Amino acid sequence: MTDEAILSQLRDSNQQNAGFRALMTKYQERLYWHIRRIVLTHEDTDDVIQNVFVKVFRHVSSFEGKSSLFTWLYRIATNEALSHIARAKKHTHGDISEFVENKLLTDPYFEGDSVQLKLKTAISNLPEKQMLVFNMKYYQEMKYTEMSEILDTSVGALKASYHHAVKKIQQEVTESNIYHE
Repeated sequence: MTDEAILSQLRDSNQQNAGFRALMTKYQERLYWHIRRIVLTHEDTDDVIQNVFVKVFRHVSSFEGKSSLFTWLYRIATNEALSHIARAKKHTHGDISEFVENKLLTDPYFEGDSVQLKLKTAISNLPEKQMLVFNMKYYQEMKYTEMSEILDTSVGALKASYHHAVKKIQQEVTESNIYHE
């Protein structure tokens, strides 16, 4: 179903439920994995994605169509995930790396090995923008033009952020292999 058809159903009170189901069918999995790479655990992702769909449902009537539906959804999902992370960091009184490792190790859905754990920790230690750009480019293979719309940043700045993120991840993973193995 096209985004235009979904939006048409969402705006029609008689078809709103069908439109919302179509929206979830089309975007729920992509949004889930986008959020999961930011907040890291399945449980946190479920909480955030629920908030995202509640916001979408409440505010779809104010969606002006200046961006694509995909961009609008990703912007909401990104903001909700970052807000969740900010709240979690307020309650963290220690090293963020320890916090991330503990969250991942206690997540029953985390199936990674020690290398995956180091990568996830290194990504979570990046500055916010670099973390988002890295996740979108590396995991979702998103084009810089799409990221530019979602993050409201120039393509050049996104390319630079990705480059810096890769270098920092390489450095952190390399250092953790030297000092902790």
